[in-house]
Amino acid sequence: MNARILIIEDNRDLAMGLRTSLEVEGYHVDIEHDGIEGLERIRKDRPDLVVLDLMLPRLSGFHVVRAMREEKFETPVLILSARGEEADKVQGFRLGADNYAVKPIGVLELLARVEAMLKRSSRTAPGTDQRHAFGDIAVDAMTRSVERNGRPLDVSPKEFDLLLYLLRRKGAVVSRDELLREVWGYKRSVPTRTVDAHVALLRGKLEANPADPRFLLTVRKAGYRLDTEAGHRPDSP
Repeated sequence: MNARILIIEDNRDLAMGLRTSLEVEGYHVDIEHDGIEGLERIRKDRPDLVVLDLMLPRLSGFHVVRAMREEKFETPVLILSARGEEADKVQGFRLGADNYAVKPIGVLELLARVEAMLKRSSRTAPGTDQRHAFGDIAVDAMTRSVERNGRPLDVSPKEFDLLLYLLRRKGAVVSRDELLREVWGYKRSVPTRTVDAHVALLRGKLEANPADPRFLLTVRKAGYRLDTEAGHRPDSP
């Protein structure tokens, strides 16, 4: 069955253009033009992916994605906004968005992002290693939950995917390109700060001192590694 995509966008001409482009690729596409109606449609239809504007009538895109994650909807969210400031992107990721694109966006780029996100969200997690522990952190792949000192951590779906992938690489150095390919599903290298932004957010939740991390380490000019033994310190940037 073709994936169902919900576009929440108040610019009706843009929404119809996006819908046409996605329907040509075989997706089933619905549109809502304000945040409240969009959130109600998510609750009712449970789409496979949401393309979300930020500046919406009645309820902003930020509030929509926050409500989704608070209600435990793990639907992938692609924020598509004219707001391109780094602070907006970081806030979007912190609230639980999986991807962020700035308007205007080319049709081919949009389709590539959508395809990658849907592929990643439908992929079954490999292996039988379902529980992990390091330091004061406990990770359960079955329930997709993370605890620190026995208390639940509020991690977004993409932050969890990133953490689980690094855990399963068992301390190996993982490049940004590999993470974009395996966690975000991109087929080729894409210039983006997405990985770095998610690592920073994840460090803020896992580490006692994110400025001097014990576990989630930067390896200069190479990528990242998760040191579950906490025996090393990150190389200098």
